[in-house]
Amino acid sequence: MTVKAEIIYNAECPVCAFEINAYRRYAAGRDLPMEFKDLNQADMAAYGLTRDQAARRLYVQHGEELLSGIPAFICLWREMPRYRWLARIIDLPVIRPIACVLYDHVTAPIIYAMHRRRMAKRG
Repeated sequence: MTVKAEIIYNAECPVCAFEINAYRRYAAGRDLPMEFKDLNQADMAAYGLTRDQAARRLYVQHGEELLSGIPAFICLWREMPRYRWLARIIDLPVIRPIACVLYDHVTAPIIYAMHRRRMAKRG
């Protein structure tokens, strides 16, 4: 049985939207069991998240498991044949912890700070 992956992302974030839209087009062209949920439109409580929590990092609901950060990216990439090589590399025992630290302490906080600035400008 194929498990549908639900990718939760921030469509208002230019960086997130650019990357996720590429994945969405790829998945749609191959009829992959993936659904892309904009955290600004979907009910985040259904995932046990607030909108603010969801805006801080990528989340993927895969079956009963809610993944975030690098594990979510690895799950997402494993579902797409073109990106499986990337999932295998990032999931290597030496690389995964480094990727997690970089995402958790550098990339995600920078993208979230940009999101907060955009929200503050809107008032």
